[in-house]
Amino acid sequence: MTPKVKITVTEHDDRLRASSGSTWESKIGYSRAVRVRDVIHVTGTVGVEADGGYSPTLEGQSRRAFEIIFAALEALGGKASDVVRTRVYATDVTKWQEVGAVHGELFGDVRPAMTMVQVSRLIDAEAQVEIEAEAVAHDVVDRLA
Repeated sequence: MTPKVKITVTEHDDRLRASSGSTWESKIGYSRAVRVRDVIHVTGTVGVEADGGYSPTLEGQSRRAFEIIFAALEALGGKASDVVRTRVYATDVTKWQEVGAVHGELFGDVRPAMTMVQVSRLIDAEAQVEIEAEAVAHDVVDRLA
């Protein structure tokens, strides 16, 4: 598992749910990621550091967001190569090359379907990017046996 991100996993109604401990998860009522059978959905993830701060760059925030996403995937039995779709919401799409370079580096030949759009603002004013991912993990995982 990605060492810099603590993820906990619970089971509820035939779903495995991953939590990164974000206060937003309980306030809004969502999970960082949910696995149902072979499909893992990772919620929109900003690049917030463990101390609550943000990198000043879109590249740094993108890298951290993917670190959190990959930790959630791994906790639910998936991996980066299982990702089939990503969605990137950036507050300044003119800097698309920063997030695009990170995406290309991390996924390489996996080349998931991707959408990148500009949004006027994210829920935290310091956040420059929010990233979602969907994965299909064919390995059978019995996480809570």
